[in-house]
Amino acid sequence: MRSFVLRQGRLTAAQERAFVHLWPSYGVDWTPGTPLSPAALFGNAAPVVLEIGFGNGDSLAAMAAAEPRQNWLGVEVHGPGVGHLLLEIERRRLGNLRVIRHDAVDVLNHGLLPGSVARVQLFFPDPWPKQRHHKRRILTPAFLDLLARVLAPGGVFHAATDWEHYAAQMLGVLEATGSPFENTVEPGHFAPRPDARPLTRFEQRGERLGHHVYEMVFRRR
Repeated sequence: MRSFVLRQGRLTAAQERAFVHLWPSYGVDWTPGTPLSPAALFGNAAPVVLEIGFGNGDSLAAMAAAEPRQNWLGVEVHGPGVGHLLLEIERRRLGNLRVIRHDAVDVLNHGLLPGSVARVQLFFPDPWPKQRHHKRRILTPAFLDLLARVLAPGGVFHAATDWEHYAAQMLGVLEATGSPFENTVEPGHFAPRPDARPLTRFEQRGERLGHHVYEMVFRRR
């Protein structure tokens, strides 16, 4: 199981410089199979929020700036997005945000210790709209098990999508019998968007086109 299909874009000159000069400060050189210590990464024991697939990282940086008492860890494979976020971390002078450029499934499975994360965020994952590609969608029962492993009891999983069919499937997986998660609102219902989650550029464009966003906020049992 992989959490992505690589569609690599070209780095700008500024992003290339970010990888050279900023990655040593904000990037995490993770070796698969080596557990990551949040205390070692951030130098403190503050709660950790993990975001999977942060895109260009603007909203992640905004949340990290708004909640400096939490540590933030972003996982993304696409170079331009990682480079953009490194520049944004430096611009905002964020000491509570680190970046891993690796497949999130590997990080969940082999990089994070059980119960080491307070919240996991998955915003606008690839919907793979064609029927034959639905098997590539990231949110599966097996993926939930990985999330449940790294989340502390009572920890929160927050997902969002603007694809109605995918939203229904995600809700079904999260609420299936035996799921390690429980809905923070009524069963079968989507949650309102928390004020703490800023609108992404992608989302703002979708709103102008009349797209509806479906939010799911679930708690680890």
